[in-house]
Amino acid sequence: MAQSLKAKMEADISEAYIKFQREILGRGPQETKTYIMRDMVILRLKGVLTHEEKTLVQSDKGKKLVKEMRQTIRENFSADTEALISQITGCKVIASHSDISTKIGEFVEMFILDRDLEKFIRDQEATSLGD
Repeated sequence: MAQSLKAKMEADISEAYIKFQREILGRGPQETKTYIMRDMVILRLKGVLTHEEKTLVQSDKGKKLVKEMRQTIRENFSADTEALISQITGCKVIASHSDISTKIGEFVEMFILDRDLEKFIRDQEATSLGD
């Protein structure tokens, strides 16, 4: 069976986001999974901490420093990541949110879209099946 449009779009977003992270940080996550849910695109990136960050997060001061640094980097590139999501989904990103877990080394990013992308994809697939 052919890959669904939703699964393909999720894979395309993961691939593009990994490439973008590598360009910015010099390395990407060990694993990335994208979920399209209603009007949201959620990315879960595993294994994002560098060797240096893993050392830093062993102290409370280091955890705070890593979180602040990652948040600053994210803020500096939020327009770029939102454009990336818009380009792949065809939707406008109206808001985005993120957080990093220094405990397990995961980064989560969520993009809020201007429409229900999941429903749009379902409707597109239903239309193509009717042809």
